[in-house]
Amino acid sequence: MHVVLLGTAAGGGFPQWNCWCPSCRVARSEPDRAIPRSQSSAAVSADGGRWFLLNASPDVRDQLGRLSFPAPTGARHVPVEGIVLTDAELDHTLGIVLLREARHLQLAATDAVRRIIAEDSRILAVTAAFADVTLTELVPDRSIGLCYRDGTASGLTVTCFPVPAGPPRFAREERPGHTVGVIVRDERTSGSCAFVPGCGDLDAGLLGRLGETDLVLFDGTFWTDNELIGLGIGERTARQMDHLPVSGPDGSLARLAGLPSRHRVYTHINNTNPMLLEDGPERLAVERAGLQIGRDGMRFTL
Repeated sequence: MHVVLLGTAAGGGFPQWNCWCPSCRVARSEPDRAIPRSQSSAAVSADGGRWFLLNASPDVRDQLGRLSFPAPTGARHVPVEGIVLTDAELDHTLGIVLLREARHLQLAATDAVRRIIAEDSRILAVTAAFADVTLTELVPDRSIGLCYRDGTASGLTVTCFPVPAGPPRFAREERPGHTVGVIVRDERTSGSCAFVPGCGDLDAGLLGRLGETDLVLFDGTFWTDNELIGLGIGERTARQMDHLPVSGPDGSLARLAGLPSRHRVYTHINNTNPMLLEDGPERLAVERAGLQIGRDGMRFTL
């Protein structure tokens, strides 16, 4: 299985257009020290040419340029075979509308996510005005096969599982399944990838599930719990925003460091997070613990 990190920043990207925090200032003045990143998304493929997106960010148009695929023989070519959604957040779903020229889009999402993009954000209705949208329901702990747009099996399966996080702030109701993580497996190679871009806590059960995969892509939004408060640009802690901070004795770094997974990578990194600085002590701490800080275009073969 081929995995490509299309984007690794949280909503707003890095640097964020209206942010002049220390990290964003460095990204603008010295991009070699703080490499710019687009909004979080990943892509998986069994054959390296036909791809399924894990979430669809507002930056999807440029992100698709990071994917390899055979030279098209016709005037139109769609390398995206489907989109798997972990939630209905705008930075994970607005890209669906931008792919409306595909004429046929396959989505896989929980019923709660489907309801939010259909009734609250209206992303589903807007896209359906331009393209034929088919939706496969994800049910926690039930594996489903991902099929290409022509109906043939891709050889990849996806299983979703609940994670502790709240619904989007624009959602009118809170329903079970509004935020999940997913595990994608390659039936041929047995390679597996866990994708959890938003998570408010890591208990033993979730750690055990992640540790059974070869590649863990995990929520790296904030370095500290009071990150936004300390910078004077927010009033809520990381945990109040349903993001487990990276640092600290009970942070995600301390918990993920002991996992047996071959690759453990942070994604969905907020622009304020100092581990984005290439020469900072925060990055060094992550690397010493055996984890990686995701960057756009990073590739894995499982």
